[in-house]
Amino acid sequence: MTDRQRIAFVTGAASGIGRAVCLSLQGKGCRIVLVDRQEDRLAVLAGELGADVFPLALDITDGSAVANCLDRLPPEFRDIDVLVNNAGHDIGGRTRFDIGSADDWSAIIETNLIGLMRVTRTILPGMIERGRGDIVNMSSISAIRMVPDQAPYSASKAGVHMLSDIIRGELAETPIRVIEILPGLTRTNIVASRLRGDEEAAREYFERFGMALDPEDIARCVSFALDQPPHVQIAQMFVVPTNRW
Repeated sequence: MTDRQRIAFVTGAASGIGRAVCLSLQGKGCRIVLVDRQEDRLAVLAGELGADVFPLALDITDGSAVANCLDRLPPEFRDIDVLVNNAGHDIGGRTRFDIGSADDWSAIIETNLIGLMRVTRTILPGMIERGRGDIVNMSSISAIRMVPDQAPYSASKAGVHMLSDIIRGELAETPIRVIEILPGLTRTNIVASRLRGDEEAAREYFERFGMALDPEDIARCVSFALDQPPHVQIAQMFVVPTNRW
């Protein structure tokens, strides 16, 4: 990243990978728009980070709210340099497709893929106009491998994977970079939320695998990609625990 103070817009900022990315970006001198639908957690994170952050309570599945979200920012936070599309969930997931809830499946797609598309569509035109910007899409290794009982989540991340490729191609004649991070098993609250708050079952889930990534591992990968010279684009980065693929 350059020496100029950059402005980052991070969705799903209040916990897990998003929180780790915000801490990392602030350490590099960025101003950060902290975006999450959980206002209480946003307030905690904003208090922890202190100066040069702006908490923005936003549900990225609300099309009108996303389309107008830049108008809610102070002028000094509106020219976004780095968009980190991190918000996502798998509530109700790890269930065979035919016996799961269609409403759960729809909600997963609506957040993980359509919400990401909405946010990107809102912010990308400004990047193009200013001739600078980086888009970081948090995908998953589930985008490229078959995992039974994970159809909606994997489909949403496969959509993010292809969308990243297509936008990267469309922007090939611009300075804007599109970076896709594809993490493997990472210790976040996605498993507990998938299980509707069952923390004990989430703990047992991670214990079965023996090794998992931490959110800070993914944040370092994001920083590495952003730190490359302007002519270097880390198009895709696969990040997995040492004992797993």
